[in-house]
Amino acid sequence: MNPKSESVEASRGSEASSSSINSTPDIVEDQLTSGNIMKRAAAKQLIEKYFYQLLDGCGNVNCDNRYCASSGAARNLSPNEAAAEAIKLFYKEARLCSSVTPNKVSRTDSNSYEPSPSSTLGPNHKNTSENKENQNITTPEPSTASRGEPHTSHTAQQQKQKKRKRYNSKDYQNVVLDGAPLTEERIYKLCDECLQNRAEEPLSKALSKAFSRPSILARCFASKISENANETSKDTEKESKESSRSCDPDKDIDSVAAPQLDVASCRRAFQYLAKVPTEYYSTDLVIALKSLGSYLSKDLKSEKLSIEDAVNCFVITFELPNLGCSDYFEIALPDVCLAIGELPIKGQARLARIWSQYCKDSLRNILETLQQLISLRVVSCNYHVFFHVQEDGHVTGPTRVLKVLYYASILAGVLDSNTLHEEPIVIAHQHDPLESVLGHLYPPSSMKGARNSQLNDPLAVELGVSVLDSRTPYLPFEDFYNEPLSDVIEMDKDCEDYEMVISRPNTRFSFLRHPFVLTVASKSLGLYYENRLRMYSESRAALLQAAVGAARPEPFLRLRVRRSHLIEDALVVLEMISMERALDLKKQLVVEFEGEQGVDEGGVSKEFFQLIVEEIFNPDYGMFTHQQDSRNVWFNPTSFETEAQFTLIGIVLGLAIYNNVILAVNFPMVVYRKLLGRKGSFEDLVDWNPILYNGLKDMLEYTGDDLEEVYYQTFRICYQDVFGTNMFHELKVNGDNIFVTQENKKEFVDLYADFLLNVSVETQFRAFRRGFLMVTDESPLGAFFRPEEVEMLVCGSKVFDFHELEKSTEYDGGYASDSKIVQDFWGIVHSLPLEDKRKLLQFTTGSDRVPVGGLCNLNFVIARNGPDCDRLPTAHTCFNVLLLPEYDTRDKLQDRLLKAINYSKGFGLH
Repeated sequence: MNPKSESVEASRGSEASSSSINSTPDIVEDQLTSGNIMKRAAAKQLIEKYFYQLLDGCGNVNCDNRYCASSGAARNLSPNEAAAEAIKLFYKEARLCSSVTPNKVSRTDSNSYEPSPSSTLGPNHKNTSENKENQNITTPEPSTASRGEPHTSHTAQQQKQKKRKRYNSKDYQNVVLDGAPLTEERIYKLCDECLQNRAEEPLSKALSKAFSRPSILARCFASKISENANETSKDTEKESKESSRSCDPDKDIDSVAAPQLDVASCRRAFQYLAKVPTEYYSTDLVIALKSLGSYLSKDLKSEKLSIEDAVNCFVITFELPNLGCSDYFEIALPDVCLAIGELPIKGQARLARIWSQYCKDSLRNILETLQQLISLRVVSCNYHVFFHVQEDGHVTGPTRVLKVLYYASILAGVLDSNTLHEEPIVIAHQHDPLESVLGHLYPPSSMKGARNSQLNDPLAVELGVSVLDSRTPYLPFEDFYNEPLSDVIEMDKDCEDYEMVISRPNTRFSFLRHPFVLTVASKSLGLYYENRLRMYSESRAALLQAAVGAARPEPFLRLRVRRSHLIEDALVVLEMISMERALDLKKQLVVEFEGEQGVDEGGVSKEFFQLIVEEIFNPDYGMFTHQQDSRNVWFNPTSFETEAQFTLIGIVLGLAIYNNVILAVNFPMVVYRKLLGRKGSFEDLVDWNPILYNGLKDMLEYTGDDLEEVYYQTFRICYQDVFGTNMFHELKVNGDNIFVTQENKKEFVDLYADFLLNVSVETQFRAFRRGFLMVTDESPLGAFFRPEEVEMLVCGSKVFDFHELEKSTEYDGGYASDSKIVQDFWGIVHSLPLEDKRKLLQFTTGSDRVPVGGLCNLNFVIARNGPDCDRLPTAHTCFNVLLLPEYDTRDKLQDRLLKAINYSKGFGLH
C-alpha cells in the first residue's frame, strides 16, 4: 500500500462509521428505479465498490483511475461525500478498479493509536468510542470470507492495520496533515512551529500541497457545523434524501455535498500567516499557485470541477497575504486570473456575490493588486502591429477579474431603492426599398435595431444589477480606471474587436466590453470611432444607391441656416429629415451659414451648436426653466411648445454627442440617468434642488412624535410655473386632508420627488428622449458610459487647467516653446480671469468648454503669422490653430489678443 493510500486511510478512519456506509443503500433505495438493468442488490454492491474506491483506493501504487484514491487524482472526500459521489459514478458507469472489494470491517483500530486532538480531520470528526456509542457502529467482523469475500481483501486489511501501528502521534500528524485541507487551527500551529523552532518545511509543505490542487484547496477552511451535532446531522441526512429524489440527482447531490467556505476563518488564518517571513514559504507557494491556475483552467474547461469548488479556490487564493509581491506578479497571479476567465457566467456571479458579502475588507487590496499587475505589464511590454494588448493574456486575464470585482463593489455599496425604469422607446426606421437588393452589402435597418439587446453585459444580467442601480459603490468607480492601459490601447483596433464580440461572443477580447477600466477620454475616442463607422456605413449606402441608378442621396447631414433665423431654420430642416428618413441623422453633420464662405471641417459645427444652445435654453424661449439655487436648467412643465419641439431639441443633443461636439448645457444629473433609462427618485434631488433635498432629508431623519405639528405638511404640494405663479398638486386622492406623519413620511418624500422629476414633465421629457434616441439608439453610449460620464461627454471637463494646455501645445512657423512671444503669450493667458480664458478657448477652438480628459487633449497649435503688424490674431477653429503675428512688445500682444477674443463671434473663425 502506498503512503498516499495510508494517509487517506488514517485520516478518514474515525469518520468512516457504519452510519455513513449504511447510508449509501438508503440513498440508493430512493434513487434506483425499476428501469435499471441490474437487480437492486447488485446495484447496491456496485455503488459500495465505488464508495470504498473513492475512500481507500485499490492499493495499486501505479493506478491511473482518476476515480480511485490510490491514483492521487481523486478528491479527498468525507464518507458522506463519498456516498453521494458513488451514486453519481454509478449513473456514469465510471471505471471501477478490479481489486476494490466492499466490506463493512471497521477501518479504525482503536487500540493501535489515538489521533492527536490537534489533527484536522474535518468538522465531523469524533473519536472512535464516541462514534460507536452514538452511531451504533457494527462490530468488526473477524473475516470477510464468511460473507463470500476474497481472502486477499482481509489480508490487505490486516497488513494496512499493522503498518499503521508503526506511526506514533507525531508521525501520524506529518503523514496525514501533509495532504489534508487547511484550517485556521492548523495554520496557527504550523506558524507557531515555524516561528519558534525555525522549522519552515512543515508550513511550506502544507501550503504547497493545499494550493497545488483544486480538490484540496476547495475544502480548506470549511465552515463548522452547529454545536447541536445530532440534530444537524439528522437534518442534513433528511435534506440529502429529499434532494436525491429530484429528477437531476447529480445537481442536487452537488448542492448538498458542496462544502461551505468560512471566509472569516480563512482571513484570520492568513493574517496570522503574515507574521511569518515570506521567504520561509513564498517560493513553494508561488510554484503551487502556478500549478493551481493550470489545473483550474483545465478542470473548468473539461467540467471536471464544480463551480462551487472553483469559486472557493479563487476566494481563498485572493485572501492570501502579500499577494502583491513581485513573484506573484511574474509567475502565479496571471495564471490564476486566466483561470477565473474560464468560469462560466454563473460562477463569476457567485464569486462576485461572495466577494461583496464576505470579503469587503479585501476588495481594496485585490483591486490595487490587479491594477498594479496590469500597469506593470503594460509599461514593460512593447506592443506592436503583430502583438496588440488585446492579445496579451497577462492583461486581459486580470481585466476579466476586475469585471467581477467591479460588480462586487456595486453589490457591496449603496444600491438605489428606485426600480422604476423609463418606458422603452422603439425607433422605427423607414424601410429602404434598396435593402432587398443591397442587403448583402450593408445591413438593413431592421437588423440594426436588434443590436441593442446584445450590448448588455451577461454578468450584469446574471447578477440582476446595473451601474444605474449604484448610488455609492464600495470602491469609487474612478479607482477602476487604468491610465497606462488606456494610453496604449489602439481604439480603432479595439472597435473592430468590439464589433466582432457583439456579433460572435467569445471570439475576441475587447476592452470596450470592459469599459470600467478605461478613462472617459479613451471611451470617448472609442465612441468617436464607433460613430464614424456608422457615418461611413450610411455614406456607403448612399453611394451604393447611386450606383444602381437611384437618385443620388446626400452623403452628409447638411444644415443650411441663417444666423438671424437660426432656431427656425434648424428645427424645420431637422423635422423634415426626422419625418422622411431618420437614418440621415446618423450621417456626418455639415453646417453652412448663408452668406458666409467656408468649409465645415468641424469648427462651423461647433459654432452652430454653441449658438443654438444659447437660444434654446434662454428662459425667454420658454422651453426650459432655470433653477436659481443650482443654476441648472429643467423642462418647463407648463411650456406652450409642442412635443415636436422637444423632440427636435433631443435630436440636437444627440447630434452633438454623435459628432463629438461639447455643449454649454447645465442639466442636473437626473437628466442623464433618465436618458439612460432610469427614472428620477429622491436622491436625485440633491443637485436638482439642494435646498428642497435638505429639507426633505431633515424630515426623514426627524424622530420626534410631533412631526405632524412641526412640519404641518399635507400630501398637497405647491410649486411655481415659469411665470412665478403658484401651482398646487395633490400627491394622493384627497391629499390636502392627509397629513405627513412618521408612518407615511417616506411615502410622501417618494411621491414628491416622483412628481417633480417624472410626472410633471413626462410629456416633455419623453419627446426629448425620443429625439435623442433617434440619433443614438444604435450607439453603445449606455454600454460605455455611466451617467456622470455622459455628462462629461456632453459638457466637457469642469477643470480649466491652462498649465496642462501649455505643456501639450505644439508650435509651427518658426515658433518654439522658448520663443519670447510664446513665453509672453502664456504669461498673459495665466493672468486672465476665468471668463476671458473661456473666450480664448471659444476663439481658438470654437467652444468654450474643456474637452473630455482635460485641456491636454486639445491638440492646440500656435503658429507664426508674419512679423510685427497691427493685425489681430486669427484662428482655424477646425484644427485648433492660433495664428499669432510676432508682436514686438508684450503690451501690444495683450491688447491685440484681448480685442480678438472679445469681438470674434462670427468673424475671424474658419
